[in-house]
Amino acid sequence: MNSRSRVEIFDTPDQLAARAAELFFSTARRAIELKGLFSVALSGGQSPLPLFRRLADQSAASGIDWTKVHIFWADERCVPPDHAGSNFREAQEMLLSRLPSPGAVIHRIQGELPPEDAAKAYRKELHAFFSAALPEFDQIWLGVGEDGHTASLFPGCDQAGFSGDSAVAVCVDGMPSQRVTLTLPAINSARQVFFIATGNAKAEVVTKILERSVDARLPASLVALPSGCVTWFLDREAARLL
Repeated sequence: MNSRSRVEIFDTPDQLAARAAELFFSTARRAIELKGLFSVALSGGQSPLPLFRRLADQSAASGIDWTKVHIFWADERCVPPDHAGSNFREAQEMLLSRLPSPGAVIHRIQGELPPEDAAKAYRKELHAFFSAALPEFDQIWLGVGEDGHTASLFPGCDQAGFSGDSAVAVCVDGMPSQRVTLTLPAINSARQVFFIATGNAKAEVVTKILERSVDARLPASLVALPSGCVTWFLDREAARLL
């Protein structure tokens, strides 16, 4: 196991989601108490859905003032917010629409805009909120693809070319839509970063990332915090090769 990461392994995705929700709530309560707000960036895909369900189910009893929770996204497809492929739509249906009224403060990526315009608008939103060139999220929740991508940072992306920006538009070969994503510097500026990986299909890439050195061909392996460790939540299937 590399020294930049810590791993927690769970028997089932539901157990994983329960632990993730516990950390979400505890960090949110602490951040709100200390500074009056909690900022978090969510990801799309199948991996975070059990977490979304758990957060929604426990939202009323969590003791959280949701009006002080600011929700952003790690990435988004350049599609309208009601599109089946929208990361916002997934979170809206599974989590946001089920929060106690009036709910959290939403900072979505405007995927309905042309990609460069959407990226520019998101950079402006991030700068206005964090008053800094790079955001400092309290938490970021990420997934990992079988090819080693995370957010919309795919193998072959020019990571060095993104170094001065918090969010950029990317065009990925073979993908049906362009995307807007947080850059690696923006992700690595967070206070806490969590990966969720479940299922047999993720076992090989998880092992490559956690048992080998940093590999630019696996963008998820480039996520590292200046102080502290990135935390990986795995079910037994995703951890089977470790």
